[in-house]
Amino acid sequence: MNYRHYLNTTPEVSEIGLGAWQLGAGTDWQGMTDREAADLVHEALYAGVNFFDTAPNYGNGSSELRLGKALRGTDRSRVVINTKFGHTVTGDTDFSADHIIESLEGSLARLQTDYVDSLIIHNPPMACLDGNHNPHYEILERLKERGRIKAYGASLDTCDEMQLFMDTTGGEVIEAFFNILHQDAARAFGQAKAKGVSIIAKIPLDSGWLTGKYHADSTFDDIRSRWTPTDIRTRAGLVARLKTLLPEESDLAHTAISFCLAYDAVSTVIPGSKDVAQLKANLASTSRPVTKELVARLEAFYREEVAQLGLPW
Repeated sequence: MNYRHYLNTTPEVSEIGLGAWQLGAGTDWQGMTDREAADLVHEALYAGVNFFDTAPNYGNGSSELRLGKALRGTDRSRVVINTKFGHTVTGDTDFSADHIIESLEGSLARLQTDYVDSLIIHNPPMACLDGNHNPHYEILERLKERGRIKAYGASLDTCDEMQLFMDTTGGEVIEAFFNILHQDAARAFGQAKAKGVSIIAKIPLDSGWLTGKYHADSTFDDIRSRWTPTDIRTRAGLVARLKTLLPEESDLAHTAISFCLAYDAVSTVIPGSKDVAQLKANLASTSRPVTKELVARLEAFYREEVAQLGLPW
């Protein structure tokens, strides 16, 4: 496992972290038992993963509960935990500043820890991102002073959101929607590097499309049912085109994860892992870095064939 800088107050983090949405009971990823969840976390630790990303609404709090239980007995100073604020354990949203401390205290109790390394606002409305006009950031700074969090940030989807957040707050972390088919966030990577803001690359496999397992006739009955038939056909066509740009021996999923890691602004990538086999497949990406030439080809593909389509999440 390779490691990269995250915060000055944390150890370096594994290039691939564990996105813990799938740990949650009763989510769209049905069937994971408590034992399977613990095994997944323990296998990740054994492989050198030390970055764990969770949130209160993942499985209505069960992701944090299971993660906290699985990490019990682990040297807390050697693992880095990122959780979120804004989407609640009941499945609602509450981005009000008054809810920050209540949300964090609930997360800390479920995680069985007295601090988190980073607390990020979970895909907030644009109006919440301006630090000059929101009380959130004074509260977050106080939580840093009290040692309840080491840093704060936001989970964001676009360059414009990222720039506003970096221009007006002291946030040190951005969880950015970034993959081969969604590269807008990369336009803010230079500013992030200059300001010392660490990037967590989320949704690197584009909700499964960049594994190559979906096609124009795929249907979905989970959260991915948000895609219309037109969306599905469009994405299927783009993935087919993408495959023609890759070396013949390439694995699409490995390439997708390695593409994110090709940017030095990125501290860690958090693909979801629904079981140990998928975790191991994701981790294999670290041994297959992409070349600068391929990165340039994939950037041109996005710029010339994808960006103007405005693909929905």
